[in-house]
Amino acid sequence: MDKQLQYGDDYKFIPVTSVTSGIGMEVSGDVYCYPIQIVNTCFIRSAGSDKDFVLVDAGMPGSAKKIIAEAENRFGTGSRPKAIILTHGHFDHVGAIIELIEYWNVPVFAHELEFPYLTGEKSYPEPDATVEGGLVAKMSPMFPNEPVQLGKYVKKLPEDGTVPEMEGWRFIHTPGHSPGHISLFREEDRTLIAGDAFVTVRQDSLYKVLTQQQEINGPPRYLTTDWLSAWESVKKLQQLNPSVAVTGHGTPMFGQELADGLSKLVEDFEQIAIPDYGRFVDRPKH
Repeated sequence: MDKQLQYGDDYKFIPVTSVTSGIGMEVSGDVYCYPIQIVNTCFIRSAGSDKDFVLVDAGMPGSAKKIIAEAENRFGTGSRPKAIILTHGHFDHVGAIIELIEYWNVPVFAHELEFPYLTGEKSYPEPDATVEGGLVAKMSPMFPNEPVQLGKYVKKLPEDGTVPEMEGWRFIHTPGHSPGHISLFREEDRTLIAGDAFVTVRQDSLYKVLTQQQEINGPPRYLTTDWLSAWESVKKLQQLNPSVAVTGHGTPMFGQELADGLSKLVEDFEQIAIPDYGRFVDRPKH
């Protein structure tokens, strides 16, 4: 392993999964959602090419071989992405990042506010097992929170909002779940890759995670540290009027169901998303 590349000491395989793990889904002609255990990765095919693509997020710890195999299945033996884009740096979105960098030798792009967690400088707050929620929330202390060290491979996303190697897309700063969390949006067909700004499965419920019961909810409770910013981020995404949304957890959602779900989440965010108690709960003052 390259000496400048390193996972936190607490990185390990997490023994949780769902019924959709390993079952990819064509979201549109060039957007493919590939679930690994309980989290989604996205392969974005480059315009006018059958072989060029970008990978969005890097899955769970220990998932590199599955991501590489899926890439080669879709784009050909020996194929590699032009870049990896990170919505944020939580363990389930960077779990295979070092193996992928070493295998593919590609740059990784993230928001500058995520850099402390991607350059070995700062750990995320420990997951909140005290937060209101189900069994996954109670299990969350086993989840890694120490930073990864990506050295020279991690680059800052451009200040103009464009996304490297993703023509027609722009990134939107959607903090709350993490300081430098981003979502990706393409105006042409109103496709949204939301990361964990909101999700389409209640992520703290083990039963709903396992079965992937679809419902729009706020970001995962046990790792969200700024609920008021998270609410503002959801409002920002709802105003885009997306036609399809791929979220970090849960299955993609489309059309009127998505529009109705986002409207309800924005309107009732306090009741739906913000937990009644927990270390990071910060309710608006009326």
